[in-house]
Amino acid sequence: SICKRHPIQSVSMQNDAGEFVDLYVPRKCSASNRIIGAKDHASIQINIAEVDKVTGRFNGQFKTYAICGAIRRMGESDDSILRLAKNDTIVAK
Repeated sequence: SICKRHPIQSVSMQNDAGEFVDLYVPRKCSASNRIIGAKDHASIQINIAEVDKVTGRFNGQFKTYAICGAIRRMGESDDSILRLAKNDTIVAK
C-alpha cells in the first residue's frame, strides 16, 4: 500500500480575532528578559499605580513588572524595580 503524507499544518496560538488561546503563556522577567517558568515560585509580579501629577490621585492606569526568582535571590529586585520605574517615568530621575 502507498502511504500518503499529509502536509504539516502550522499550529496557531491565536484565534481569528487575534486573541491568544493557549492555556499557558509564560511571563518574562522585566529586569533580565528571562522566561519565568511555571515552577519559579520565588518570582513576583507587581502593579505600580500611575498617579495624576497635579492631584496625586490614582488615574486608573498601572504598570506591571515581573521579577524572576533568580533576580530576587541575588538581592537585586529593589534596584531593578527602581530602574524600571525610572525608565517608565513613574519615579522621578
